Amino acid sequence: MIPIKDNIPTDRFPFVTLALIVVNFVAYYLAIRHGGSFVSGPDTQEVVKYGAIPLTLTHPGWHCAVVPVGSQSAIGCIHHSLPGTLPAWETIFTAMFMHASLLHIGGNMLFLWIFGNNVEEAMGPVKYLLFYLVGGVAALALQVAISPDSTAPTLGASGAIAAVLAGYIVLYPRAKVLTLVIIILFFTVIELPAWVMIGIWFAEQAVFAAVNLTNPAGGGGGVAYFAHVGGFIFGLLTVRLLATRRKRMPPLRPVY
Repeated sequence: MIPIKDNIPTDRFPFVTLALIVVNFVAYYLAIRHGGSFVSGPDTQEVVKYGAIPLTLTHPGWHCAVVPVGSQSAIGCIHHSLPGTLPAWETIFTAMFMHASLLHIGGNMLFLWIFGNNVEEAMGPVKYLLFYLVGGVAALALQVAISPDSTAPTLGASGAIAAVLAGYIVLYPRAKVLTLVIIILFFTVIELPAWVMIGIWFAEQAVFAAVNLTNPAGGGGGVAYFAHVGGFIFGLLTVRLLATRRKRMPPLRPVY
């Protein structure tokens, strides 16, 4: 399901949401300049350097890098400083702005633009930015807690955006979202309640996380479903504390 637009108007321009989108695309461009391609994303060297690796976050002094193994390469980690690596704590934040491919960043930024503007307006720009960043940290924290010894880099804004989606569904559960639904070769555009669309999205993440279906690093990085779950739970628990400008729901009407 791909959201196209919702029916909750905004009175203020979402400067923070737009700025986050711009920063994500700039980070993507800079990453592929050092290795990779526009469509397939940064190469594994960049992913390992800027992605958040649970092992280095839970084992102080450990660093990971791409090392040659015969005619191929793999991620190697040692308890020693390595040239060209970042302190582990910095990757908590750099990973939020790294994406594995054009499809990865495109999907994330689409969701952020459609749902983030209303959450930003409800919170105000400063609280919204803090909510977004702390949501990303909370998302990573759950992933690291589940797989503390993993050497697969976690990257992407999905965890922070999951917090935004949770905030939206709490604030505007009856909102309508014009959605492109694709099922194999069949596709259609329908109007769905926000709680249905976002609820289905979260259910998918929870199921994948429950069976530990992660996309390990390799030619484009990894996306961890537990991070999505962590970000979503954070959003559910905190949005009402921060959203003091909640807009009244408009009369039910078609999105288009």
